[in-house]
Amino acid sequence: MLMKFGDVQGAECVFHSIKKKDIITYGAMMRGYIGNEMSERALDLFEQIHLNQLANDRAMKIGKKLLHEMHDNYRNDNVVLTSAIHMLMRFGDIQSAERVFHSIKEKNIITYGAMMKGYIENEMSEKTLDLFEQIHLKLDTVTYTIVFNACSQLANDRAKKIGKKLFDEMPDNYRNDNVVLTSATHMLMKFGEAESAERVIKLMRNKDVITYGALMNGYNMNGEPWKCFEVWEEMKQRDIVLNEIIWTILIGACSKIGMIRQSQYILHQVPLHIQNQKQVQNSVIHMWGKCGSVEKARNVYESVDDRDTLVFEVNGFGLNGMGSEAIKLYREMPNNLRNEVTHICVLNACSHSGFLHEAQNIYNVISFKTEKIVTVMVCLSILFIILAMIILYYT
Repeated sequence: MLMKFGDVQGAECVFHSIKKKDIITYGAMMRGYIGNEMSERALDLFEQIHLNQLANDRAMKIGKKLLHEMHDNYRNDNVVLTSAIHMLMRFGDIQSAERVFHSIKEKNIITYGAMMKGYIENEMSEKTLDLFEQIHLKLDTVTYTIVFNACSQLANDRAKKIGKKLFDEMPDNYRNDNVVLTSATHMLMKFGEAESAERVIKLMRNKDVITYGALMNGYNMNGEPWKCFEVWEEMKQRDIVLNEIIWTILIGACSKIGMIRQSQYILHQVPLHIQNQKQVQNSVIHMWGKCGSVEKARNVYESVDDRDTLVFEVNGFGLNGMGSEAIKLYREMPNNLRNEVTHICVLNACSHSGFLHEAQNIYNVISFKTEKIVTVMVCLSILFIILAMIILYYT
């Protein structure tokens, strides 16, 4: 869901917080990276799951064999068949899961929930809504949460209509449920309706760190980063302990505002054990780059032990007209860590600093030139030609 909206950092925070990752989790991340044109990171992640994949292949083989050989008297058992649906969806075998679902004579809300959740996990949220509209049963907490999440993923006209109608008609006993209301908050923020999301938050009697995280992330998404600091103050008053995700969101808010003093103040509040987390370090580098404090960004960069593609913040130098530093940093990167994003960042840095010759040299050694890289270089060349013509005209 976060990857769909280009929120790569947010998706990575969620991914790293999952203790037991399975092939679906890894697959969602890899699809997200590819969808955001970060194929190198997808390959890096694939290398991490090779051994886990072998284990999951075995599980898939055993699970499908067990289902195929299952005795007839279990083929009318809702609990068994719902578990089978869940298993098949985790394997990404949608058609088999649908066959099992349609074989169930008397479907209950749990059966529908397993099917809808499976569609979401396999990024088929439209099918989740299709199935939801067929339900004529009393809804439960899980169903509300699943449908709100599906609407968040889609955030189109149909999703907005269904999501808001479902929330408006929701019985009172669910209006004190933090899980349901947090899902509704996230959905409304995805719809761009921050005021409605704020009203939902006010309904909650016992707000937790996840609730506040959904609200703060929504403010960042909707161009209201300063409101994150108001939420932070409220969290401090309630003695709520901030986790890595909340600090990352706060640092992201600082990046959007670009105020050095505010950024420094926030950074001083971050506990040391969280400051050393790679995701937080990456966010801090990006924050200082956005604030124009290139030296501070460089200092954080130098303190990072594992310098992967994320922490090579070439773009930070480029944004501040420091093309030479951007080129130097780019050339320090191992070739296997360079990707389309870093290539484009360094070419843009050359553009900001007027380094056409350096840009041409870098462009010439890029082995795989994507359409975006070619477009950036063509635009850069045209820009310099126009600039040269203007100078020639006035001289």
